[in-house]
Amino acid sequence: MRQNPYFFPICHMKSETASFIITSLVQQLAEHEHSILQVGCNIADVEKTGEAPQAFLLCADENLVSEMNLLVYLKDRVIEEDIPVMVMGGRDQIEAVETVIPSQFIKKRFFRPINVKEAAEEIHEYLEQDQSQLKKKILVVDDSGAMLRNVKEWLEDKYQVILANSGTTAIKYLAMKHPDLVLLDYEMPVCDGKQVLEMIRSDSEFSSVPVIFLTGKNDRETVMKVTALKPEGYLLKSQEPSQIVKAIDDFFEQRKAREMNR
Repeated sequence: MRQNPYFFPICHMKSETASFIITSLVQQLAEHEHSILQVGCNIADVEKTGEAPQAFLLCADENLVSEMNLLVYLKDRVIEEDIPVMVMGGRDQIEAVETVIPSQFIKKRFFRPINVKEAAEEIHEYLEQDQSQLKKKILVVDDSGAMLRNVKEWLEDKYQVILANSGTTAIKYLAMKHPDLVLLDYEMPVCDGKQVLEMIRSDSEFSSVPVIFLTGKNDRETVMKVTALKPEGYLLKSQEPSQIVKAIDDFFEQRKAREMNR
């Protein structure tokens, strides 16, 4: 199997034909070395999958369509995390899903009757293409909503940007998922940047997540306080957006070069 398996939360359809389609599809995708995780039509089961999937494959039956809370939850996730969606089922059921999940996130539609082999080939081809274009995930932590929006605007063309408006929110996110980089403000109420970095470095689950400060603080005392915690960089909000983006691009390029030379 691939090092980064793809998870497809699948809502089970009840009929024997539907079960056969799901089983056959999982087998076909396994032949392409895609790992499939099947879950039921409820939020708790989807949340247990942990990391964000490369895509959601939804079996649109009456059971799924009736779970409006689940569809709203999936809508929020696909928008926030930019997760593509594929839907299989009857035309009416697929249209019902599209009333909740924006159509731009639905990349594939498989209407009944479904040719499993052709569907598996289409999914595989899409995932192969999407894998080569996967965006790095950057968690931006800042108590300023305006700054969060600015940073997202600067970075979202190249990166998947997740926003956290407090240190506490950032730690909760890190407990579930590992971003490729954390952009961290220093001055925040309740839990400041130094405390957040200390918590990151002290927890073995995400101690290796790289952190770059993006802050208005550039005095020597502040810089020295965090040097011992080994952040990967220190950027100033006063820099031009293009300089900030370039610094992040350079960070990922250098990291890639180091990994290739190991």
